[in-house]
Amino acid sequence: MSARVVVVGSANLDLVVTAPQLPRPGETVLGEHFHTVPGGKGANQAVAAARAGAACDFVGAVGDDEFGTQLRASLVDSGVDVQGLRVVPGASGVALIAVDRAAENFIVVAPGANGALTDLTDEDRATIAAADVLLLQLEVPLPTVVRAAGLARAGGTTVVLNAAPAAALPAELLDLVDVLVVNEHEAAVVAGVISDEPAALLDALLERVPRVVLTLGARGAAYADRRGLRLEIPAPKIDAVDTTAAGDAFTGALAVSWAERGGAVNPDGIAASLRWACAAGAACAQRPGASTALPERAAIDALYDVTYRGAP
Repeated sequence: MSARVVVVGSANLDLVVTAPQLPRPGETVLGEHFHTVPGGKGANQAVAAARAGAACDFVGAVGDDEFGTQLRASLVDSGVDVQGLRVVPGASGVALIAVDRAAENFIVVAPGANGALTDLTDEDRATIAAADVLLLQLEVPLPTVVRAAGLARAGGTTVVLNAAPAAALPAELLDLVDVLVVNEHEAAVVAGVISDEPAALLDALLERVPRVVLTLGARGAAYADRRGLRLEIPAPKIDAVDTTAAGDAFTGALAVSWAERGGAVNPDGIAASLRWACAAGAACAQRPGASTALPERAAIDALYDVTYRGAP
């Protein structure tokens, strides 16, 4: 039986331009190529989970504009159930993204319809309660994130929070989180500390949540939990093309593998899940775009086998 993942989060249309380098404040840089790609951290992670093999439901909101139609179609085409996707008056969310030749990027998001996700229906509640994993981010109103996490906890559903974009978070949310996924900048903001040492960030975060996954880009990922388990997982060696959605690929795949491999009750499964998530992020970074680059399960498995052959 496949894992069942529910994502409550954002959907944006990404407006992407490539350029030789990213502009500094006040600087204009001539770009090279422009394209539009369905995105948003929530929608990206839902697509990532579906392509990684999960039965995935998405709860979110889009506007009654052409962008909203595109976003819904993209989710459906990727096998995501969109019964929980509302259509509200006004503009859909939009992200402005610039990507340079080193595959680095900057992103500015206009939330649009995502800000209208202020309640959860009875159907949403039932869907969350029936899931193996609830996957959350911070691009929709925080009270909705807290409410969804509370429903998951009450129903025995594992809560995975990707605390992005970075924000200081209330204890009422962190107390409901089973697994926190953050990069180094997000970790520092959530923990309220300044440190370049992953171990120090993990220690600080474990005072707030029981398990932390710290993504380290091309260096891979680190994991720590309150039982004392510590892991460092190297990333596959690749030639990166575009890292825009690599973090979403990682997080979506982690949610799927966490459910499939027994999650917190299986330490060997945690290590394997982290390796598989690193393979998903790397496979994504080998292609341009956001949702269009999110890998299918076969591509994740192939890179996992090549990189981690012999590991459990």
